[in-house]
Amino acid sequence: MSVYTVHEPPRRAGAAAADVERFAFVRDGFSWWAFLFAPLWMLRHRMWLVLLGYVAVAGAIEIPVRMSGGPVLATSFIGILLGLLVGLEAGTLRRFTLGRRGWKNLGVVSGDDIEDAERRFFGAWLRRTNSPSNGPRAPMPGPASAAPSRRGPLGSDVIGLFPEPGAPR
Repeated sequence: MSVYTVHEPPRRAGAAAADVERFAFVRDGFSWWAFLFAPLWMLRHRMWLVLLGYVAVAGAIEIPVRMSGGPVLATSFIGILLGLLVGLEAGTLRRFTLGRRGWKNLGVVSGDDIEDAERRFFGAWLRRTNSPSNGPRAPMPGPASAAPSRRGPLGSDVIGLFPEPGAPR
């Protein structure tokens, strides 16, 4: 099951409601396209500042290796490691770019694929907007955890399988 963050674009002038057709669902996790074709992937998503940073970092690392007479294998290895870093951080880089453009993060949703995530998000979003208490909008809940939250006698959270504070061993 994949986890996606949902982003709403800035409202156009005179628009009263959100343009749901333009919502962006950014998958969290490794991106093979970003790993294999990092510069083209960045151009595809119009991530100009990220591309500029990528070119600067790649140049700052690879040019001294080539000028010092380092082996071609070292340059290739550096390129693979840089591509791996971009593949691992692809979702974060997209969220960074969307945030800089004024997109608002609406929440987190999980699903088997993007269609399932969209169905879950818009189902919850419609229920929330059609609720009779149209008060302030609460943030969308994240994915439900498998274990219920336990609180100790002082109200402190207990993490993992540790016993509650003050409980006999």
